[in-house]
Order: sequence, then structure tokens, then C-alpha cells
Amino acid sequence: MSLETEVDLPGGAVLPGALPEALRAELVAFRRDLHMHPELGNQEFRTTAAIKERLERAGLKPRVLSSGTGVICDIGTDDEAGTDAAVLALRADIDGLPIPDMKTECPYRSTVPDRAHACGHDVHTTVVLGAGLVLAELHRQGLLPRPVRLIFQPAEEVLPGGAADAVADGALDDVGRILAVHCDPRVDAGRIGLREGPITSACDRLEIALDGPGGHTARPHLTTDLVTAAARVVTDVPALVGRRVDSRSGLAVTWGRIESGHAPNVIPQHAELSGTVRCLDLSTWRQAPDIVVAAIDEVANLHGAKSEITYVRGVPPVVNEAGAAALLRDAMVARRGVESVEGTEQSLGGEDFSWYLEHVPGAMARLGVRPPGERTVRDLHQGDFDVDEHAITVGVELFTAAAFLDALR
Repeated sequence: MSLETEVDLPGGAVLPGALPEALRAELVAFRRDLHMHPELGNQEFRTTAAIKERLERAGLKPRVLSSGTGVICDIGTDDEAGTDAAVLALRADIDGLPIPDMKTECPYRSTVPDRAHACGHDVHTTVVLGAGLVLAELHRQGLLPRPVRLIFQPAEEVLPGGAADAVADGALDDVGRILAVHCDPRVDAGRIGLREGPITSACDRLEIALDGPGGHTARPHLTTDLVTAAARVVTDVPALVGRRVDSRSGLAVTWGRIESGHAPNVIPQHAELSGTVRCLDLSTWRQAPDIVVAAIDEVANLHGAKSEITYVRGVPPVVNEAGAAALLRDAMVARRGVESVEGTEQSLGGEDFSWYLEHVPGAMARLGVRPPGERTVRDLHQGDFDVDEHAITVGVELFTAAAFLDALR
């Protein structure tokens, strides 16, 4: 996909759907309110109520997902004459993270202990809400060329993600294409990062219990040295896995937790490890459980430890379809020029937006949230994460432009 193509509109027309100043200020306030009240996956009741209330105030008819959190709302599908046009879906995720907000001087920091919108889902939600409000007004004026569905999805941070539940609840019925953005603190506000093909990676969760008879540290030869066994699993399993697949697949096991023992002179009977399995390649991801479990069993058996493995399937890679990626590129170029779109690399992060792409074509763009000129990166999933709120305007106008350009294809 070329990132340097100008967008010519019929008759030199200007795209409608720019964000009015009054609504821009309202959306910033809405985002800050969400930021102050983060809720974990499948617990987003306040967030759901706030989204639903604002959409209803705009004359729309949102419905809450059957799980009790999350919202779906159609714009332009309720005309008396009906429509056969495929729906363009815009997706946001609404949950927060179980980490403390460390922005001590921020007036809108989280008010909920050990909860934070440290991944930008408050921005994603506000962007889709704002796009919906702008498009609803254009629809009232008879200017919306194609129906649009807003999807506010819960539980993105909870493997295997709330996207599959939203799909089961009808989120993709009649949808022809789906679009999303994700905050990127390494891209300046006012720009997006984009690529065709895989833009995120697969991500699974791994839980391991190792057991042995225990014993005295003076006599490790008479028992199973469980701490050493756990240490070897930590170091040897990633190396083994890396030698059993094509290295270009990027299959990687990374540990986040290891616990064992209570005293320096006692060999414990039990150890626990947990981590993630990530993969760049979809076909290798489908083989990953067998490969990883076999490697763990081999290492544990070598050291005489009994292993119990829980392999939790997470999400496949987000693979941007060429047409949908081109739509996002063209929409951004039409709004802000060729220089506003930059190429981006495939991330090892996981995103359950991939489940939608198992059913319909779509694409995700990286929404720049770094203040231009700032070199310090407040990374995702860290307690000091924050954004340049100009990104809200950029995201709204990106989606409204995409809604119009999609109808021209």
C-alpha cells in the first residue's frame, strides 16, 4: 500500500463531517470523565450508561449487549424505505486496566484505586462516540451516504476478549467492513500509523504448576529440586520453542510471574509460573499450543517435576485487509494531507479486534497521541500514560471521512 497517494474527491468536493468546536470540547470532557472512572472488563456499567445516555440524547437508539455492558448503535438503518447497503462498523473498546494511575498532578486522574485507562480505551470510546454524533447529525440532514454501526465493546483486556461475545450478539450482522483505531504513544498527535497485513500479534496466556515431593536443601539428590526445575522451564522453554518453528513467525514465550518456596533451606513441593505466548504468524499461532506444551513437558520431566499446564487461547493477529487499510489512508489524507500517514511495524501486542476480522474485512490504524515535539514516551499499560487530546478530533474526523469515502468505492 502506498502511503503517498493524494485523494481526489468528485468535483473537488470538501468532505463533510468535521468536528464542531462545541462538540470537541464536550468530547474532551467526556473522555476525562471516563478517565476518572475506569472499569474492568465486563464491569463497565457506568461507562455503558454514559455512552447510551449520550446517544439517546442525540435521538439514536442504542442497545446494550446481552452481557449487560457494551453498546451497539446503528445510524441510517432505520429509514422507511430501507437500505441494502452494507453497514460500515466503527469499533471501540471500553474497559480499563487493573493498575494504579500514577499521574499525581493530573486533575482528571483516576478516582478508582488500582484502576486506570492506561491503554487509551477512553480515547477510543470517545472517538467512536464523537464520530457517531457527527454522522447522526449528517444523517438528519440527508447527507449520510451509507449506514454506520457503532460498536462499544467490553472486556478487550480479558482474554480471549469481549469481541467474540459482541459478534455472537449480532455486532457484525449486515456489516460489510469494520474499522478501528488504537492509541500509539510513539506517533505524534495529528498523524496515524498504518500498514497492510498483520499489525498486531497473536497473544495467549500460559499457567503452569510444577510439583515434587519437596525436601531439605542439604539433600537435593534425594528429591526433586523444584526451584531449579522451575528456573529451567523459564530459561529452556523459550529457547526450545524458538528452535521448533520458523524464526520469522516470531513465536515467543515470555514469563510474567514465578512463585515457589517459603524458606531458604526447604526445597518446595510446588511452584507456579505464568506468562504469555506471542506470535507474528497466524499459521504458527494455530500450532503454538502443541509446540509450547510439549516443550514444557520435556523440560519438567528432565528434572523430575510433574507439570500441570493451562494454555488459554487468546487472540489471533490483527491482519489489516488491503481495501480497508486503503480506506483509512485515503480518509486521513483527505483530512490532513499525505504527511499525516506514516508506515508502522507489526507489534507484538495482542488485540481482540482480530476476532471481527475472522468474519468481515477491516483494518486498525495507530492513532497518534504523543504531543508533537515531545520525546518522552508514556507507554501503554503504564500508570503515567496519557494522551494529547487533539487525537480525539483527529480520530473523529478520520472515521467520518472514512464513512463518506467508503460509499464512493
